[in-house]
Amino acid sequence: MAHFDENARPFSNKWLDERIGINTLKRVLSTEYWIPKNINFLWAMGMVLAATFGMLLISGIFLLMYYIPDTKQAFDSVNYTIMSQVGYGWLWRHIHGVGASVVFLIIYIHMFTGIYYGSYKRGRELIWLSGMLLFVVFSAEAFSGYMLPWGQMSYWAGMVITNLFSGGSLHANGLVEWIRGDYIPGQAYLGRFFMLHVLLLPLVIIGLIVFHFGTLRLPHVNNKDGEEFDFAAEAEKYKAGNKKESKVIPFNPVFLSKDVFVMGIYFIFFFYLVFYHFEFAMDPVNFDPANGLKTPTHIYPEWYFLWSYEILRPFPTDPGLIAFAFAQVIFFALPFLDRSPNVAPANRRGIFKFWFWALLVDMIILTFMGKVPPVQPWSNIGLVAAVTFIALWILLPIITKLEKKL
Repeated sequence: MAHFDENARPFSNKWLDERIGINTLKRVLSTEYWIPKNINFLWAMGMVLAATFGMLLISGIFLLMYYIPDTKQAFDSVNYTIMSQVGYGWLWRHIHGVGASVVFLIIYIHMFTGIYYGSYKRGRELIWLSGMLLFVVFSAEAFSGYMLPWGQMSYWAGMVITNLFSGGSLHANGLVEWIRGDYIPGQAYLGRFFMLHVLLLPLVIIGLIVFHFGTLRLPHVNNKDGEEFDFAAEAEKYKAGNKKESKVIPFNPVFLSKDVFVMGIYFIFFFYLVFYHFEFAMDPVNFDPANGLKTPTHIYPEWYFLWSYEILRPFPTDPGLIAFAFAQVIFFALPFLDRSPNVAPANRRGIFKFWFWALLVDMIILTFMGKVPPVQPWSNIGLVAAVTFIALWILLPIITKLEKKL
């Protein structure tokens, strides 16, 4: 039974600790959460992602004050009111636009770091699966946000993406109309995606971030060598003063200070883009108001969706939808397709090393091919890259099962 100190000042540290165990929480999640020493700056990408999401939330709140979710006023509220009538409105829009794009660059770095170092193996499956769920929800959040400026590319990209739910020869047009709230994107469509973008999906993201960090608590984060050791014993060494001999450091303040340093470098890069190269995050076609009677010459999604879009594009309708669906779910299966017992960097894993770099290069090629018009020779290159992507994942269980134990 807890003992309560009646003389403790209300809301003091002691008063709060007696009621909600604040010191225990701090110890479990912070000062006695142990991190391996042999890691590099790539392990800070999770905190960089969380900080970027925070920037997106703050800038989104300021934009929300002046944005009007109406098909007749949305375009002007973004491109006229916010950009020229509101003090520093342009800054908040640039922060939001650049953040929405850069966050995916960090996500892909974070994902491929996990793949390279095998951070999805040996008890860490839930870390990977929760991270992939975050990727899916972030993708939905980005797509819903792309609709809100109600420019030409917003309208037509939304038209193309929602048409995917027709299922090709399944002719599930009723599902498409249910998603849009109409036969074509209109007021109901904009209102629904506005609600998803500003309320439902951010709440899901926050919940998944908490869950993702929670999954890290017991198996602990991986390290550069994939080494397994007794965290409790190494922590005792550290607390006893043998810091050089210990293989671990406390999350707070030691590892957190390194995270903050990496975030400082990152935000220099981030605000350089915000002030000097923000245009990369804003498609020129989207500065024309949405017009359902004028189709753009070439319709394409944002750069972070181009690789999966290009997997869809080279094939006929039904095979293309199957390939697209395959690309969306296959990363979830990675912990179960990798049959090797080794938790080690890719450069120590034989054929897997070539598989990793082939996948990375192939996705970069798919991204470039997704932006260019579907004409020769780009169409053939895109087709080869799409087939290669599928083949690589089919081969993964075979090459990892043959891998010798290190």
